Amino acid sequence: MNDVNRDGAERLKPLDQFSLADLESIRLILRGDSVIDWRRLDFTEDEDVREFLGAHELRTDDPSDRMRMEHVKNEAIAYLRRQFDYPIPRPVERATVPELLVIASGRGHRGMCACTILKCMHIIHHLDGRELLFVLPMSDQEVFHIVEEKVYRVIGGMLAGGFPIIEFVGGRKNKDSLVTKLLSKQETIAAQIFDKLRFRVVTRTRDDIFPVLQYLTRRLFPFNYVVPGQSINSVFSFRSYVEGTSLGPMLGQLQAHGEDDDFTPSDNQFSAEEYRIIHFVVDTEAHNEIGDASHAKYKERQKKAVMRRLQLGGTGESHGRIPVAQDVRKKK
Repeated sequence: MNDVNRDGAERLKPLDQFSLADLESIRLILRGDSVIDWRRLDFTEDEDVREFLGAHELRTDDPSDRMRMEHVKNEAIAYLRRQFDYPIPRPVERATVPELLVIASGRGHRGMCACTILKCMHIIHHLDGRELLFVLPMSDQEVFHIVEEKVYRVIGGMLAGGFPIIEFVGGRKNKDSLVTKLLSKQETIAAQIFDKLRFRVVTRTRDDIFPVLQYLTRRLFPFNYVVPGQSINSVFSFRSYVEGTSLGPMLGQLQAHGEDDDFTPSDNQFSAEEYRIIHFVVDTEAHNEIGDASHAKYKERQKKAVMRRLQLGGTGESHGRIPVAQDVRKKK
């Protein structure tokens, strides 16, 4: 939960007040991991749940939003039963989505079932959003305008509130820039252009990065919208940095997925060696590729792998297309 000062204005949450959920979301952003590989959530307060849903533009007091959440939940449950004959405890099935988020933050069979349902909801929600792009009479420019309006509102409020941001730049790539970028890459596939709409945030110091990212995940974009495999962190090693802060004792509680010492220099051959950046991509229209559905044995292996990943987490590849990118940089 974000703190407020004596005047009632919001301020950044200091590191010594970070929750495990905050740290997990920061690590996901820096590493470019997927929430499908998580085993649990770590929400401990109702305010955490409200802020998480609010970042999705979902309000628990709005009847249409509640209907939408319930619809996606029911679709996810139907999918699990149809494809895997998956048994779901009645209390989990009857839970509202906010209650489901709390159950998924617990342990035991019910927690695992709630987390499995939420993973399916995550995919179904994105697939529905992807389909809407082909149904609604809206151009990319109109979609970009909606995204920009929210970004400028949130970042503008941070700047007005004296947050430790010394530079903010936003913009859209023009067609010439897109052509040049594709010509400079080995993989000249237009669908791989993720940053048609991009924003750069420069924090005052390196130590401001975690609090700023935490605030953005609660007010601007939910952490589960970060596109897997698209993050670059050339500022610091996550584990080494956390060990030197009050967050160090939480490292042993994080969900383990490979190495945490993941300082990753930019793979852009045109960037200078001293260039330092945290770059990540936020998803607004992701979709998954499922392969050749006509091979029964392939599908059987696939379903087993899906069930294992839904229940236990693990490694896997996700494919997506995204027009929105976020940068958090430190001033040298």
